[in-house]
Amino acid sequence: MIILLKLFLAHIIGDFFLQPKKWVKEKEAKKLKSLKLYIHIAIHIALLFILTWDVTLWPLIVAISVSHFIIDVAKLFFQNKKTKRLWFFADQVLHVVSIFIAYTLLIENNFNVETIITKQTLLLFLCILFLTQPVSIIMKTIFSKWNIAKLTQGNESLKDAGMYIGILERILVFVFVILNHWEAVGFLITAKSVFRFGDLKESKHRKLTEYILIGTLISFGIAIFVGILYAYLK
Repeated sequence: MIILLKLFLAHIIGDFFLQPKKWVKEKEAKKLKSLKLYIHIAIHIALLFILTWDVTLWPLIVAISVSHFIIDVAKLFFQNKKTKRLWFFADQVLHVVSIFIAYTLLIENNFNVETIITKQTLLLFLCILFLTQPVSIIMKTIFSKWNIAKLTQGNESLKDAGMYIGILERILVFVFVILNHWEAVGFLITAKSVFRFGDLKESKHRKLTEYILIGTLISFGIAIFVGILYAYLK
């Protein structure tokens, strides 16, 4: 496990601390012709050797370095302005997964899909996935009977900010419930109420107040129900 942690540490240092923004821009512009791309990979190789400090781990380091290069190149060629943000997260997830797989295959030598894809992990993934976009669509459908555009005129917010806030709060509530920390759920509700109080006070609009209250109760209620259901079924 200590080796795996060192591998992740090398990745974080190499990708986030030792890669200036101008390097990223040059790589995006020149792609495979960019010298910074190869310097970036060389830095990762050096970090892996320094942090593990074991020459016998060279097959693992080579495997991680090659996969890192392939993932970075794929990102450079496939991303565009619209998908740049999506590719950033996909890139990081692929790096983490490749490190874990390489470590498991070459060090632990006991990779078994059945030990990873268990009933509990599938159920956890299903619950978290349901609390994101599906619940947002469900809530949007519920509120489609009311036209709140007039209530929020002159008080515009960031695009899709409400959806992202709702997703994050539901996931937090779900985590708190399955960890049996109900006091944290209460704290989250209180914190949201404090932040919303200013908007409600300024709006002086009963319909907007009712809309926010109903939305909060439905969002938290679904997250709590899913959390209890997961704890029961796992």
